Amino acid sequence: MAVIKISPDQISRKKRRGPKGHSVDLSALEDIKTLLSDESRQRDLLIEHLHKIQDHYQHISSKHLVALAHEMNLSTAEVYEVASFYHHFDVVKDGQTPPPPLTVRVCESLTCDMSGAHDLIGALESGLSDQVRVQKVPCVGRCQHAPVAVVGQNPIHQATPESVTIAVKNLDVKEKTTNYISLEKYRADGGYQTLKNVLEGNIETESIMMKMEDSGLRGLGGAGFPAGKKWRIVNSFAAPRLMAVNIDEGEPGTFKDRHYLEIDPHRFLEGMIIAALTVGCDAIYVYLRDEYAGCRDILTKEIANLQNNPPSDSVKLPPIYLRRGAGAYICGEESAMVESIEGKRGMPRLRPPYLAGVGLFGRPTLEHNMESVYWVRDIIEKGPDWFSSHGRHDRNGLRSFSISGRVNKPGVHLAPAGITMRELIDEYCEGMQEGHEFYGYFPGGASGGILPESMADIPMDFDTLNEYGCFIGSAAVVVFSNQDSAKKLALNAMKFFEEESCGQCTPCRVGTAKAATLMEEKDWDTDLLEELSSVMVDASICGLGQAAPNPMRCIIKYFPDEL
Repeated sequence: MAVIKISPDQISRKKRRGPKGHSVDLSALEDIKTLLSDESRQRDLLIEHLHKIQDHYQHISSKHLVALAHEMNLSTAEVYEVASFYHHFDVVKDGQTPPPPLTVRVCESLTCDMSGAHDLIGALESGLSDQVRVQKVPCVGRCQHAPVAVVGQNPIHQATPESVTIAVKNLDVKEKTTNYISLEKYRADGGYQTLKNVLEGNIETESIMMKMEDSGLRGLGGAGFPAGKKWRIVNSFAAPRLMAVNIDEGEPGTFKDRHYLEIDPHRFLEGMIIAALTVGCDAIYVYLRDEYAGCRDILTKEIANLQNNPPSDSVKLPPIYLRRGAGAYICGEESAMVESIEGKRGMPRLRPPYLAGVGLFGRPTLEHNMESVYWVRDIIEKGPDWFSSHGRHDRNGLRSFSISGRVNKPGVHLAPAGITMRELIDEYCEGMQEGHEFYGYFPGGASGGILPESMADIPMDFDTLNEYGCFIGSAAVVVFSNQDSAKKLALNAMKFFEEESCGQCTPCRVGTAKAATLMEEKDWDTDLLEELSSVMVDASICGLGQAAPNPMRCIIKYFPDEL
């Protein structure tokens, strides 16, 4: 057979129709350039820049998304997958109708659910105009004021259809900042003197490290790892090192970090900077949940105020970068938070390696909860015994309990570690509300399990609740009464986990959805639920899937009458 040779010039190449990739709308590109102004286009600022578009237009159109990708030299797919991951970004594709210009978010998590959130949602959906979108959302960190609605960025406490409607009509959409301790007042009361001494070498970092270790302070974000030990581990890795502070307290029932930020932000900032200097961190990143608009205003103002008026004229402060979350509970998990700070989807990392060695931008990272560093100044100035001398029932230290539900005095209560639930209710919360008998409680938020009133005399601290299938976590306590159903509250918690699962691993993504479906049945298939729970606990990548079965298992074990 004859071979026919064809020269390259004779090959008719098929031409691609249309532009390669997504074409950039020049008008949209000009919009993005105006919004970003002279700010950096570096990769880790992607989420910050997405917020600018969302805030300005109340949604993110396909044209603006493509233009942002072009401006930041990223692929459109990369920008889209980040924008679509977070609840607070409304990505609108070509041909879709944008959401109404104003959104009212109504919390439907545990305490708000008990306080009539679903009746409020129904009334608002039927009573507000088409120019207002009503969204059911998870915990917004204001459980002591349940039910809570957020008009734009303005939280309405003890919300009613009338109070929300008034805020909507008046376009009252910005949160008002609290009357907090200013930089001037904080300094007048002795603030930043300790930081000044650290900066100028008058206090040795080793002595600070030893005080932290001797105090027994453990991480107050939930995991409870000894703070001083963490400092020493991170310090053992080669520089440069970084610090990341987690203020994404999305656990239903917790609001202590917001409480302290709204009162005394500089005590937090001083402790944070001392921690960074002691460990030798070159920069600090503060990750704040998007729901805390008022705290964001406070920190933006006061960080700038501090940097312009530093404690020492001779030694510079490390740079502090404030990063804004975008509505993803999973970013409370430390490695997911680091991914989000880097401008990515908040997907938990497989470990090892751990953040202490390979963390933010691949560098050794000191990760802390906000409250953990809030106490640093007091421990240094008053000595480690000041902190460790508190406690009850053979436990040491202090705990900030976020308490909500059927008590007369909800709120943040600073109490001795090891205090019991019954003591908390009687001594700090002024008892149960009239007409309500104490029936049960969540000792550590939605993920911490559920215990009945008969088990209210167990010391509440790290490790003390583990044998009962519960944990204290961030000390987010939700108290319910004989007028509530523990079974329904457990279902509320599971639906929360189903909604907030990042979807990375099958045991969590599928397990939470399957569990929620099974728990909606009148009669629970307890054997199947237990089998499902075991798989989730053993095979999920992070704590979300591992802890999600806790409330369900507690109902089977401690509230069998409801089944």
